[in-house]
Order: sequence, then structure tokens, then C-alpha cells
Amino acid sequence: MKDDLRVVLPPWLAARVLVGVGYVAAVAVSNRLLHHHTEQLGNGLVAWDGTWYRDLALHGYRDVPAAGIRFFPLFPLIGRVLAAPFGGHGVSLALVVVANAASLAAAVLVRRLVLLERHDRALAERAVWCTLLFPAAFVLVLAYAEAVMLVATVGAFLCLRTRRWWLAALLGLVAALVRPIGVALVVPAVVEGISGWTAAGGRERLGRLGAVAAPAVGLVAYLAWVGHVFGNWRLPFTVQDSLRGKLVLPPSRIVEGIGQMLGSQRFSHGLHIPFLLLFLVLAVLTFRWWPLSYGLYATAILVVAMSAQNLNSLERYGMSAFPLLLSLAVLIKPPQVERVAYALMGGGLVALSSLAWLGAYVP
Repeated sequence: MKDDLRVVLPPWLAARVLVGVGYVAAVAVSNRLLHHHTEQLGNGLVAWDGTWYRDLALHGYRDVPAAGIRFFPLFPLIGRVLAAPFGGHGVSLALVVVANAASLAAAVLVRRLVLLERHDRALAERAVWCTLLFPAAFVLVLAYAEAVMLVATVGAFLCLRTRRWWLAALLGLVAALVRPIGVALVVPAVVEGISGWTAAGGRERLGRLGAVAAPAVGLVAYLAWVGHVFGNWRLPFTVQDSLRGKLVLPPSRIVEGIGQMLGSQRFSHGLHIPFLLLFLVLAVLTFRWWPLSYGLYATAILVVAMSAQNLNSLERYGMSAFPLLLSLAVLIKPPQVERVAYALMGGGLVALSSLAWLGAYVP
């Protein structure tokens, strides 16, 4: 563990310093150019989705607007349970503390997963830096569920690859109760479960099936509860229609996005397209450089992200598809490329966090 912390603490601290710089920049722009503070800036580390998680933890689903149903229950439940020791602002502080502690744990798990697969300490260290410095990773500092999601998904991959099936099942269940895309863990669980199936005994086969089923069980359990309480199990998805727009085929969304990037929307929807193109390249490289389950998992999340008319939060989805960041770590191996990549990612981290607090970017 000491070796893990020696590697992960510097990028973890650096990311928080850079996000702090983003906040200061947002305050400066608000004071000098806008002459008012946005709602997001006033909410600080509980901005954007963080306010939903806070309100759900405080009041539950029945006493928040219907749009709150799209947020899955485990993260606000954790905040509610841990709020008491933090006093008057307990829920907000608990959510922020959990998110930041989970991001540190996720970085440790990323390092251990890369060491398991490649036995390459330098690559493992680059993977940690890429995970924590990626521009969308500023949400790992805010009261967002992504950090807990990463702990569950990276941990599940570790367990799947080391054949600890029941622990993988538990983490798959957790992932699906934190965010709906957690159900994508079914894909790598199937791939890893099939490998060596014929040689496995009855008890081990049961564990493999449990690892496959658990993410789906988590998703179905929440949808069943919503159906029982609100009369419509589809609400977590239908309430997002006005936010994400109509569903589209990913290839057509890519073509449309390139047109937006080159046209009048280049400073709005078009800004997401360079990230989308990067993710697509990294997805191809993931199939080349990592086991099949990694590539299929990342692709499943990308397909979900690209099927929305509105590409807001695309970068956050790409970060959740963590094998893409592992491939990025392989790609930037040359020292000169590595330094440039870190500089670009750090600058992006400052820029996106600042724009989010200014209300110009939806994380």
C-alpha cells in the first residue's frame, strides 16, 4: 500500500490543485467580465449533478423534482449514511469526501490492474496520471458518483481477471446501483466467464454466472423499485429525453458532429467532437493492446454515449470507460509525448472545471 500511495498521491494532489486553479479562474472571470456569480459557482464542489445527489440524500426521491429519478441510489445513500459526523452541512461534505477518497482508491486499483496485466511499473504510473489528469476528471473532485463508479468497475475487472467471481459480482452490483452504465460490466463478465468454462467445477460456474448476472440485477432492482413507487419503471430513462435528445445511430452522430465542429456550432456541440474522435481511436487501440473484455466494455459505454443527440457529458462517459485511459497511457510512452500529454490534460482539467463553474460546460 505504501508503494501504491507513493505513486498515486502526487497526481491525486496535482489534480486537486488544478481544479482549484479552475475555480479561482472562474471567480476571476465572474467578477471582472460577468459581474455576477453563476449558480454553479455558488454551489462550489456540489455543483451540477452534485446538487441532485445532495437533495436526494437529504430528502429522498419523493421530495425532489421528477428529473431526480435518473440518478441511481447508492451514492446519495452513502452520503446520507455518512452525513452525521460532519454536522450542519453533513450531506454535502460527506458526498465530497466520499468522492475524493474513492478517486484515490480508484487510482490505486488502476495501478494494480495495470501491474497485473503488464508487470510494467512505468506504464502503471502513467495510467494513474491519465486517469486523474484527464480533463473530465475534475468531477472526481466534485460530489459526483463517478469516483465510486470507477472503484467498482476497476475493482470488478481486477476480480474478473483473477477469477474472484463472487467479489466481482458484488462490485458489479454496486456499479449498477451507482450509475446505469454500470450494467455494462455484464459484457466483460460474460467474456471472462466463458474463458475456461469447460474446465470449471460446479461451484466456480455458479460464481461466474453470478458475476454476469449481478450488474443486471442491480439495474433491474432499481427499476423495479421505481415502478413500484412511481408506477413507471422506465422513468429513469424517459426523464432524460429532454436532456439527451432523441436516440440516434452512432455513425450518423459522428458525421453530424463533424459537421457541427466545422460549422456554426463549433463552440458548442462541436467542442465534444475532438474528444469523441480521440475516444474512437483509443477504443481501436484498446482492442489491440488489452484483453478482449477491456475493448468490449469501453465500446459498450461509447455506444451509449454516442447514441444521444446531445453530447453533453461525453467526456465523463469516456472517462468512465477507463480502458480508454489505459490505452492513452500506452500511447504516450515516449518521454517527450508524455510531458506534452500531461501539460495538455492539466490545461484541459483547469479549462473544463472553470467552464463548468461558469455554466458554459455541462459535466
